[in-house]
Amino acid sequence: MKFDVELVGKIGSMALIDKESNILDYTLIARLSSELKPGYIWVTSGAAETGRLDYIKRNGRELKGSPEDIKTDYAAQGQSILMSTYRQYVDPKYSLRQILVEHQHFNDDEKREHLKATLLRCTEQNAIPIINYNDAVSTEESRRFEIQSLKNKNKKVVECVDNDETATQIACLVRAKNLLILTSADGIYKDSKNPDTLIEEISGKDVYEVLSNITECENYCNGASRAGANGARAKLEYVKEAVKIGTNVTIASAKYSIKDILSGKAKATRIGVR
Repeated sequence: MKFDVELVGKIGSMALIDKESNILDYTLIARLSSELKPGYIWVTSGAAETGRLDYIKRNGRELKGSPEDIKTDYAAQGQSILMSTYRQYVDPKYSLRQILVEHQHFNDDEKREHLKATLLRCTEQNAIPIINYNDAVSTEESRRFEIQSLKNKNKKVVECVDNDETATQIACLVRAKNLLILTSADGIYKDSKNPDTLIEEISGKDVYEVLSNITECENYCNGASRAGANGARAKLEYVKEAVKIGTNVTIASAKYSIKDILSGKAKATRIGVR
């Protein structure tokens, strides 16, 4: 099978934060950034949380107001910090391009093709795209209205409720060989409180069997790492779309290198046809 992109990777908000110091984990970002190269597309969460921590650092308090406005303001503040941090550690011989997406970019054929072409040109032009959902301009109310309008037209709708879905849709859009979802855990567990129950492989003789086994594993998943996150169950549901096109899916901890994860040296949950 021909793939147009080597890797679409995604890192979650909580994996980016040094919980002891309550700041961005610069060592982790430096390590991961040093591995990024053309042919890789990187989806990063963390803008709102980074902006929140930066605001507290500068003002000694959190913002007050409506949750929607606060999320907007934190995300706008955090985006610049995230991008400057990635730029600091990505190999200077590569260009870095920020691409902010919304659900509409996946639900409109013309916008999908434009986004796809933009991403594929990055590889040709020695550039690495860094993608995040555009929280600073997309309100929850407007998103719900637009999504419902599309559903009323009996269309299959991409909602992009979090960056796990966004990363999966990007992987499908560019036909990625690998989809890597980095979290604060080693993968999917039968019992989230017992690290010995890591599910190392979800596979099958064909796509249909893999999808069935993914659904079975969803029954083990409960809870999420933070408020507003959708958790392991949602990750498994989202990645089904990538599995359908033959993409190799891996869910792993951000403490491991991309190289070790893809080579099979690191612990992870690996999903695909045998």
